[in-house]
Amino acid sequence: MIMAGVSVRNRRRDQRSIQSQLPVFTGRMRALFAPLNRNKMEEKYQSGELEQRAQQYWQDQRSFAVHQDDKREKFYCLAMLPYPSGALHMGHVRNYTIADVIARYHRMQGRNVLQPMGWDAFGMPAENAAIANNVPPAAWTATNIDDMRRQFQRLGFAYDWDRELATCHPEYYRWEQWFFTLLFEKGLAYKKEAEVNWCETDQTVLANEQVVDGCCWRCDKPVERRQMSQWFIKITAYAEELLADLDKLEQWPDQVRTMQRNWIGRSEGTNLRFGLVTPLFTGEDSMEVYTTRPDTLMGATYVAVAPQHPIAKQAAENNKSLAAFNEKQSQGKVAEKDMATMEKLGMATGMNALHPLTGEEVPIWVANFVLMSYGSGAVMSVPGHDERDFEFARKYHLPIVQVIARAADDQAYDTTVWSDWYADKTDIVTVNSGEFDGLDFDSAFNAIADRLEAEGKGERTVNYRLRDWGVSRQRYWGAPIPIIYCDSCGTVPVPAKDLPVVLPTDVEFEGIGSPLKKMPAFFETTCPGCGKPATRETDTFDTFMESSWYYLRYACARNGDAMLDGEASYWAPVDQYVGGIEHAILHLLYARFYHKLLRDEGLVNSDEPFTRLLTQGMVLKDGAKMSKSKGNTVDPQGLIDRYGADTVRLFSMFAAPPEQSLEWSDSGVEGAHRFLKRLWKLVKAHVEAGDPQALNTADLDDTQKAVRRKTHETIAKVDDDYCRRQTFNTAIAAVMELTNELGKLSDRSGQNLALEREALRAAVLMLAPIVPHICHQLWQELGGAGSVMDHPWPELDESALVRDSIELVVQVNGKLRARMEVAANTDKDTIEALALGQDNVQKFLQGNTVRKVIVVPGKLVNIVAN
Repeated sequence: MIMAGVSVRNRRRDQRSIQSQLPVFTGRMRALFAPLNRNKMEEKYQSGELEQRAQQYWQDQRSFAVHQDDKREKFYCLAMLPYPSGALHMGHVRNYTIADVIARYHRMQGRNVLQPMGWDAFGMPAENAAIANNVPPAAWTATNIDDMRRQFQRLGFAYDWDRELATCHPEYYRWEQWFFTLLFEKGLAYKKEAEVNWCETDQTVLANEQVVDGCCWRCDKPVERRQMSQWFIKITAYAEELLADLDKLEQWPDQVRTMQRNWIGRSEGTNLRFGLVTPLFTGEDSMEVYTTRPDTLMGATYVAVAPQHPIAKQAAENNKSLAAFNEKQSQGKVAEKDMATMEKLGMATGMNALHPLTGEEVPIWVANFVLMSYGSGAVMSVPGHDERDFEFARKYHLPIVQVIARAADDQAYDTTVWSDWYADKTDIVTVNSGEFDGLDFDSAFNAIADRLEAEGKGERTVNYRLRDWGVSRQRYWGAPIPIIYCDSCGTVPVPAKDLPVVLPTDVEFEGIGSPLKKMPAFFETTCPGCGKPATRETDTFDTFMESSWYYLRYACARNGDAMLDGEASYWAPVDQYVGGIEHAILHLLYARFYHKLLRDEGLVNSDEPFTRLLTQGMVLKDGAKMSKSKGNTVDPQGLIDRYGADTVRLFSMFAAPPEQSLEWSDSGVEGAHRFLKRLWKLVKAHVEAGDPQALNTADLDDTQKAVRRKTHETIAKVDDDYCRRQTFNTAIAAVMELTNELGKLSDRSGQNLALEREALRAAVLMLAPIVPHICHQLWQELGGAGSVMDHPWPELDESALVRDSIELVVQVNGKLRARMEVAANTDKDTIEALALGQDNVQKFLQGNTVRKVIVVPGKLVNIVAN
């Protein structure tokens, strides 16, 4: 290769010599030397041919294929794998460009960088498309994957395609099935009858996390509650660890950690039991409730139960009105947001409970704000100190009793008007609570909990809002659950030697339901234990099962003998993860849980899957999220064809900080393209000026020092923007400023040309992660050796940052009145004197006395006078 420092003329002469000696090049060598073989730069920036050459070079050189290298620091950069919908949208472009920029930056830092790509290929969109178009989901998905792969490659993303995977391939979900059988044998996977979220439109069960404002997260249609037999995984067994380990995720956005912390919902309280005046038919003579406020127990004036609670069902047997009410409420929407705002409805059961401390009878009501899926499906209602209970009590004329008051005044309040002051636990005392009067929150909590425990009517406990993860889905296009049902042996996991249980791909749909239930060839089998006829499970896994461990499988995607191997432990955890905040309590929580399951099986040696998380903002147009239904989408392919991939990448990084929403702008895209054309023109003019002499930093005038200082200030800033702040828009702006600064050089002779060479090479290196194609070419034109992406990040010269003089702002009473240039080493007294001597400062000091002079080193002087 030609080394930097060789003159442009000599370099071209040497190239001609090489070509005459080696008339036949391999395709790889042609690609290697292609940027150097032309006699002169093209007059204008032409993205099409240039980008094709760069991508061919990367492909021929296998530039992004990586392997374990224990001698180098690894860096695993990953964007959440896409669903293969068939066409990229601008949200895709932005998301995957962000990750690619980060990956390329760390490669230039000398790290061993892995950035793979795969496809979250199972799911309802493919199945629904297959039904609509009469095409098998497997064929529809494969075509879409091919299309999206081509689009990704056209954008120049630095993916190791050797590790590509699709979650719908049996060689992938085989290991997911195998791992599920391990969880089943350990008791961490189980099947039970449970009340679940049912989407009638999609004909499937949804996890609690997949119900958004009472509607299906996919189709946005109302969700209802049903009793069904479902498979679950015990995420609750890891609730405390999932919560505690959030503190380790210091490089995650606070918002995401808060969302997960709230979803896990740890609370300390008391499980207590109300006796039943009339026992249940089952013989039970008490009902259990959980409360975080035992200090308010003396204010419980009724008990509320869910419509599905055994008490509600028993009471409804001889009460048709109550039975109808229970049925209607069981079909309603389920969302905590709705629970807080919807009308509170209820009916009396006619049954009474016994207060655990006083023994007094309190009525039991069915209420629509109680969920059977949370706790015991029953709550003690304290209308004096809970707004929801208050609204219900006022509506149905139930007693309201005050049992806490402000410690400061110990005054009663009007129980006919709601007041939420009581929520501050630090400034309250108990009242109207008999022997428990006059206690603060902690004292009352402990005293009442002690009494309940002593009488066997309750116990302190820690509770979680989190519920076990329901992983059964009643749709076809998913990984089959590896379970067999035998009349003799019961529920039997499929043995490892018989895995994978392959999903049939040649299927025909009759409506929305899963065709697996109508395919005896699939579900009829023999028991692996006794050999008798048996039935295979026809439910499939929730697709979040596949996306909860895919990042590890990339490390050993072609290993047919194990789910994970040593290379997975080498690459894990992911150093940088990029994706939308909408996944905070879905994918991100499930992946954390799954990682801990894998760790406990000895398959990985880390506690968390993702060290640093960047949640990018949405792409908006006219203030709204882009969507086909709104008709405000922009086709990335059309922009790439017109302007080139680098322009699209540059705009998506420059228009806004990555975590904020990006407002689409046609003029912004055109502006990005103009900058690349200007950069091309600047480099071309520089190259045509000839070969620069060696830079002599000891022989620079003030203007030249200022230009060189700007170069190295930019290197420092851009490095910080890439690595720590991840504000790529400000990094781009800084490089733009640097190119503008070069206009201060009077001509391209002598040291000026050398300074320009240093600045342009630094600019190209700093822009290479964002616009890699044009920088690949410009690097060669500037005499750079090898590929720009393999060149080290520009080195900061600290000595170039030293200033001989500095400009200080001079203020009078905080208002700008002058600017002055002083030597960098000027002492404080001299600075004060110079500031006071400024003509405009003197003007504003007339008739006033100087009270104080404040010097902020390197920035300003503020004179306080009156």
